[in-house]
Amino acid sequence: MEKINLYLKTVLTSIGQIMLQENPWTGLLFLIGIFYGSPIMGIAAILSASVGLITAQLLKYDKTEIEQGLYGFSATLVGVALTFFFKPEFIIWITIIIGSALAAIVQNVFIRRKIPAFTLPFILVTWVCLYVFHNLDVIGAPVTPAESLVGENGLATVARGFGEVIFQGSIIAGILFILAVFINSPIAALYAIAAGVISAYLSYQFAEPDADIHMGLFSFNAVLCAITFSGFRVRDGIYVLFSIILSTLIDVYMLKMGCSVLTFPFVAASWITLLVKKFLPAEYR
Repeated sequence: MEKINLYLKTVLTSIGQIMLQENPWTGLLFLIGIFYGSPIMGIAAILSASVGLITAQLLKYDKTEIEQGLYGFSATLVGVALTFFFKPEFIIWITIIIGSALAAIVQNVFIRRKIPAFTLPFILVTWVCLYVFHNLDVIGAPVTPAESLVGENGLATVARGFGEVIFQGSIIAGILFILAVFINSPIAALYAIAAGVISAYLSYQFAEPDADIHMGLFSFNAVLCAITFSGFRVRDGIYVLFSIILSTLIDVYMLKMGCSVLTFPFVAASWITLLVKKFLPAEYR
């Protein structure tokens, strides 16, 4: 029974780490939000998080790191992403298992070298899968009903920005995600809400399509940046603002180029922000 409880806690913590929250209750709310949007994605999230965990255990990675969920969050995103982009056919489930294991292995490579990879393992694995399956052209995208965005307001846009971090377009899922972050880190949730507003405003200045903005497509990377650099010092707010603006600009550019953005703008903006901090005097870091 103790092993089962530890397994469940680690899987939920892994899911919570998608937004850098080491909290199983946060992960549980994320999982509820995913299931609300798509039961198939929910199943994929549990499967991929489990594969990441089992892979780390079989390869004898650090026990503490495993329990912190560091080998499950990129794996979870791989599973959800593949069921978002493709119909859940047999080959996709096999790919989810392989891709989740690979994400955990790549994560370990970065951890051992003390490089903050964030969600880069998920990005790399998913980009490869997208390239392969789109070129094979044997698996179509799932049919998802179009959602009306008429009368959308700023709060709905912010909620969708949270939801899109884990490929969820519903306002309900977004609200659950906001609450999930808030119960673990209120300051991170508040900064992330501000990030949703700022990124949407910046996107309007670049005349991006209203529907894309309201769906949170220009906000979810900014939300992750805000959570990453949130803190109680004034300088934390400056780093949050800098990373938000940077991630949104990268997001806009990549979408204009027709790229599969995923969370790359978040990773790139975070690396640049960390690099800037590194070269600043200690009292300004």
